[in-house]
Amino acid sequence: MVEQSRDSDLYWQEDEDPSEIPLPETVQDLLFRIDCRTLPLDHAEALSGEIRKHLPWLEEEPNAAIHLIHVAESANGWMRPEDPDSELLHVSRRTRMTLRLPSHRFDDARTLIGKTLDIAGHPLTVGDFHLRPLSKLTTIFARHVDTGGSEDESVFLRQVAEELGQRGIRVRKMMPGKLHRHRTRDGEILTRKLMLSDLQIPESLQLQERGLGHRPLMGMGIFLPHKGIEAVNKKQE
Repeated sequence: MVEQSRDSDLYWQEDEDPSEIPLPETVQDLLFRIDCRTLPLDHAEALSGEIRKHLPWLEEEPNAAIHLIHVAESANGWMRPEDPDSELLHVSRRTRMTLRLPSHRFDDARTLIGKTLDIAGHPLTVGDFHLRPLSKLTTIFARHVDTGGSEDESVFLRQVAEELGQRGIRVRKMMPGKLHRHRTRDGEILTRKLMLSDLQIPESLQLQERGLGHRPLMGMGIFLPHKGIEAVNKKQE
């Protein structure tokens, strides 16, 4: 029998068993029903401003985030427009408005129920919500990550890798997406879609809880589970 030295344990680590890692309930998504016909494609600032009017405490919550409202990329031949001036988003009954909040703010968020928000001239009435927990999937993506004003993809990836490294997250696989432009009263914000893969489960949960960058209330840096990639282990689904 070969005796294994204690030092060898440093170089032999078993894969994480997802069932042994508790899913945090301290931060979850609140999915609100909405009654809304259309929205501007570029609605980050308008949506954020209206919600913060009713929930001013959002500024004080480091783990709070406001998702941008998304509809199906393709439905009945309609494709999501590239030009924010060219077309409106047509909102279906299944579309939800989503806030990511710490659990001690769930009841406070009920203030929004019954309110009609003015999203750049488009009325949006807020209904009740249900909760959606974070995910243990280790492939996650954010639709919009602030590039810091750079259009250079390689600069963006270096910036992301540096921020992740400062937070103790080792970059294994990272894939950027197309550049998007968001107009605000203070100027233009550039974002890219970002997918991260082969994370450790605690790393994935940390990014979902805290996001990436400094604009979570503008719908930026908010991570969601990505289930459509072959690298995702079936036992995690």
